[in-house]
Amino acid sequence: MNDEISGFSLSADAHALPATHVSYAAGLKIKGYINSTATPTATILFKGTIIGNSLAPAVTSFSSRGPNLPSPGILKPDIIGPGSSILAAWPFPLDNSTDSKSTFNIMSGTSMACPHLSGIAALLKSSHPDWSPAAIKSAIMTSADTLNLEHTPIVDERNQPADLFATGLVYDIEPDDYIPYLCGLGYSNREIGYLAQRTIKCSETSSIPEAQLNYPSFSIALGSSQTFTRTVTNVGEAYSSYDVMVTAPEGVSVTIQPNKLNFSEINQKETYSVAFSRTDSADKTADYAQGSLAWVSAKHIVRSPILVKFV
Repeated sequence: MNDEISGFSLSADAHALPATHVSYAAGLKIKGYINSTATPTATILFKGTIIGNSLAPAVTSFSSRGPNLPSPGILKPDIIGPGSSILAAWPFPLDNSTDSKSTFNIMSGTSMACPHLSGIAALLKSSHPDWSPAAIKSAIMTSADTLNLEHTPIVDERNQPADLFATGLVYDIEPDDYIPYLCGLGYSNREIGYLAQRTIKCSETSSIPEAQLNYPSFSIALGSSQTFTRTVTNVGEAYSSYDVMVTAPEGVSVTIQPNKLNFSEINQKETYSVAFSRTDSADKTADYAQGSLAWVSAKHIVRSPILVKFV
């Protein structure tokens, strides 16, 4: 039986004895029944695999919820992948240390989520060999599903591979773009030099706030009004137009300039600004609020999450 923190997260464990894993809510009902009679009895019946759970997909209990403590201006987690009770191929042990001949296994954890997302990245790289790691990540983040089968929020974004190849805009980041970001975080010239493999002098570099990095999301510590810029690269149709669609976080005013982006060629870049300010209607007791910003064309929706921490 799950505890309250584990909630509805269930794992397909190979129990030593006949057993079943139940959610916290189901566990409360079972305990209620046990306490209601002097001779409680139970039977476990396997009725086959059930698919289409209305709460799926959901963030499992052992998955990190964030925030990103070393760099709060970069929203984490930003992508999630299938990582709970994954049924997949299983190799024979190389040393023949077991008589098991099973060719499949069920596992959970980052060891399962990582290959799912690595495979998605590999598909994108195969289709777009000239794309940078940042462009690939942008395509994954901005095309992710945000609703479960009940059409309620998943909380984090979960990717569907088919959506990746329909992306129209990417937020690209060149390696040198990270230098002012790292300088802004307070790393020393020597530390950044190790990463860049060259001499770095932050005194000669204009450092930037974390949230100014050209990342496909916005994570803002909002007291007074703030403005950030983003640059998108057209990877969809050469001639295309995108209108902005904003779901503002509660208690926050979000202003985008310009509110329409026009492109006439592939790889054309356009820059826009986003201004955030707290409204008079903001909940004074709220710590966080979330929303989204999307660029919408006739064929594409390029969505970026917004997280605001009130300070």
